[in-house]
Amino acid sequence: MRLTISSTTLANRLSALSKVFNSKNSMPILDCFLFEVKNNVLTITASDSENVMTTQLKLDESDSDGVFAINNRTILDAVKELPEQPLTLDVDMATYAVKVIYLNGMYNFTAQSGEEFPSLQPLSENSASIVIDSKTLSNDISRSIFATANEVLRPVMNGIYFDLKKDALAIVASDGHKLVRTQNKGITSDTPMSFILPKKPATLLKNVLQKTDDDIVIRFDERNANVLFPDGTLSCRLIEGRYPNYNSVIPQDNPNQLSIDRMVLIGVIRRVLPFASDSSQQIRLHIEKGKLVISSEDIDFYTSAKEEIICDYNGNPMDIGFKGTSLMEILTNLDCEEVLLELADPSRPCLILPAQQPENENVLMLIMPMLLND
Repeated sequence: MRLTISSTTLANRLSALSKVFNSKNSMPILDCFLFEVKNNVLTITASDSENVMTTQLKLDESDSDGVFAINNRTILDAVKELPEQPLTLDVDMATYAVKVIYLNGMYNFTAQSGEEFPSLQPLSENSASIVIDSKTLSNDISRSIFATANEVLRPVMNGIYFDLKKDALAIVASDGHKLVRTQNKGITSDTPMSFILPKKPATLLKNVLQKTDDDIVIRFDERNANVLFPDGTLSCRLIEGRYPNYNSVIPQDNPNQLSIDRMVLIGVIRRVLPFASDSSQQIRLHIEKGKLVISSEDIDFYTSAKEEIICDYNGNPMDIGFKGTSLMEILTNLDCEEVLLELADPSRPCLILPAQQPENENVLMLIMPMLLND
């Protein structure tokens, strides 16, 4: 079997798929890309047994159909350093001997049969689906994934929760200390449905989704999900279990409101945070009308820092503590010029919102306060 393809296109697709592989696999075949040629289209698949990602490429030329598997490191090393040019793969389907022929040279190596490669688990008949554009889904995953947990006892917290209801699709992530909720008001359903997408497939999607208006279709049942995007598919096992009632931790009455430039606030925290205690990473915010003072200290090493900035604040004077690294994560994962901090009192969660919400969306982030030692 002989096929011809662009070297750059092949290298880019293989690089994206390579993130599926684990460092150790239970089956040797899972160290391989599966190549399937049919009707002049090449489908390449990578799997770790729980996540299966495919990509499709139209071939410049092919003389027959066939299936074979190539070790991922072998083919990646062979093509990643090549400049843009036509590549010809010549595969002997009897011996699985492979020749990769390029402009000034040739590689020889051996492939293997693709028969042992695990097949996709079909979805059940009562599967549901969500349609969302690529740019929105990419932004929502990027905005949320940092807030997921790494817990053994509560695995439901280790993924991104998709909660579809009559009024909106909510995409939620939380580790118990911080929370992100994005409501997509244009995606609704009369029948409530939900699923928890694990962190690894969410990261894979974030890397392959384009910032376009192409529709992404997510089909899912109780155990598995299939995500169909323009250049391929991702099939994954979902996290089973009941996600906590995230709305119950979002305070509704927050009379104290602060408005500030996001990048200015990030800059101050970056300067003050190195002087905080390594163990707690705590920073203190003193807020009063027209003024925000951010400070930190480490009493063990006699270090401290304080910086004052101008802000727009309507509310009572307040001192509140936060974990500085968590506050930085929230601010850096927002995409806006001004942020609003809504507070009730120093013991209740603080809401952080973009002053200008994305079109047809409502973005909310929450951070739990830390007890101040006065």
